[in-house]
Amino acid sequence: MPEFEIKEHRHKHRRKQEIQTQSPTRLKEGKLCAAVKSQIGFGFHRGTELRIRQAESSEAKAKANAQGITKFLEYFFQDDDVKFFKSLGLNCIRIPFNYRHFEDDMNPRVLKTDGFKHLDCDLHAAPGGQNTDWHCDSGSHVANFWLHKDFQDRAVWLWEELAKHYKDNTWIAGYNPLNEPTDASHTRVVDFYNRVHTAIRTIDQKHVIFWDGNTFASDFSHFGDMHKRWTNSAYSIHDYTEFGFPSSKETYSSTDEQRKRIRKSYEKKKAWMDERGLCVWNGEFGPVYTRKEYDGDKTDEINKSRYKVLKDQLDMYKQDSLSWSIWLYKDIGFQGMVYVSRSTPYMELFNNFLAKKQCLAIDAWGADKTYIQPTFQPIIDLLMKEVVPDEIDQRLYPWPVWKLPARVGRLGRNLLFSEYMIKEWAEHFRGKGKDELDLLAQSFKFDCCVHRDGLNKVLTDHASLE
Repeated sequence: MPEFEIKEHRHKHRRKQEIQTQSPTRLKEGKLCAAVKSQIGFGFHRGTELRIRQAESSEAKAKANAQGITKFLEYFFQDDDVKFFKSLGLNCIRIPFNYRHFEDDMNPRVLKTDGFKHLDCDLHAAPGGQNTDWHCDSGSHVANFWLHKDFQDRAVWLWEELAKHYKDNTWIAGYNPLNEPTDASHTRVVDFYNRVHTAIRTIDQKHVIFWDGNTFASDFSHFGDMHKRWTNSAYSIHDYTEFGFPSSKETYSSTDEQRKRIRKSYEKKKAWMDERGLCVWNGEFGPVYTRKEYDGDKTDEINKSRYKVLKDQLDMYKQDSLSWSIWLYKDIGFQGMVYVSRSTPYMELFNNFLAKKQCLAIDAWGADKTYIQPTFQPIIDLLMKEVVPDEIDQRLYPWPVWKLPARVGRLGRNLLFSEYMIKEWAEHFRGKGKDELDLLAQSFKFDCCVHRDGLNKVLTDHASLE
């Protein structure tokens, strides 16, 4: 396989395939990816992997952890997944990973080599939590990674270990040292990136390093001239658009005005790189989709609109020769290119639980708040009237990504409600033996999944590099 290298000018690099676990991507001149993120039904703060593992240990007597549901990692991405992925014309997979696969908080800096059983290149969850959101697995809305040097030291140590392990592997395209940082100072993230660059380059000079912008990979405005110090690097934006989510106030119909708004947001994110002729990689993007069991007769109409969003984004990236990685490959029916069938043991077991979670908008990601919003709106109104009547005082970082209503949702639904629902989730495993738990995990195998044909057709239509 040819070596992959970033040249000085944006997109002037050689073609290489890569496997990761997150979403379809495309690196100019040859990077079309998908991300394979392990999603089992919780997408919120207190419902993080950490809390679920703790619940497994207490409620399911560790059987679910050791023998059962976490075995889904073995079934989640296998040869059949690879063959299907390749058949779509995609050539790269971004793999998000949790630092806990490689070290324990109670035994830091002692490498757990079992973590290498699964491929990893995108540090999605760093010690302490590098961002304010659920997917960094901190169980909090505070990005403590930036407040404690030891957390940063551990992340640097981990990347040294990963670089040692992968430095001679030609099937690895590169490393994504930190997913979606949210550093309120805008300077600590750059200082940390400097440390990681030195640590990796001391060991590995060959692989590309993909740097996410600050504030959920949207802001490079404080990076200055750091690109002059960072060798063989690409710069990653995450180009989500509100048109692809239930929060959008209008249905997307691909009007000129709507397409202009999508492009304006996209160009703002990559402006720093464009001004300097640097390589831009869209490390994440993609709409979410409705499900008939929740959205009824509106499902097909809404999803067709979301496919239009995706098509227009991909048309834009192709025009700019931009490499991309869509979020994501496989899940339980919300966004994946393939998703677990509702007739599988896992989905049948959790049918009522997932419906309850959907209704209460427990998930932070792409929640439909129609049912629960009337309950939370008085709290929002009270805050705006009695606590922060001046709009400027409502702008707590990471504003404007999180405005006041979103913060209320994070601290209320996504933190408080979900914390109390974890026990209910874990109780589903009580009394189940090894074979039953294995059958639940097998629900995530490729032959137990449904293909989202509309999504996959749009991706295939844009997979050509011509």
